[in-house]
Amino acid sequence: MRLPRDVSGDQLAQKLGVFGYHVTRQTGSHLRLTTSEQGEHHVTIPRHSQLRVGTLSAVISDVAVHLDLTREKLLRRLFG
Repeated sequence: MRLPRDVSGDQLAQKLGVFGYHVTRQTGSHLRLTTSEQGEHHVTIPRHSQLRVGTLSAVISDVAVHLDLTREKLLRRLFG
């Protein structure tokens, strides 16, 4: 599955809520999300209107490794 090209930082933060991620702080235009599922994990995402493909890819990869999922499975669960 290809990465979507029109995802904002706020949309990604909301979609990651399915996996227990919630905003723990905001510094400037960046959100820090934390989950306690399968151990504590933090991820920082920019709160831009459209995330760059490389940034989205890095966040997806980081979350997939933490949740012990493949990128494909994670993408399907997040974006259908």
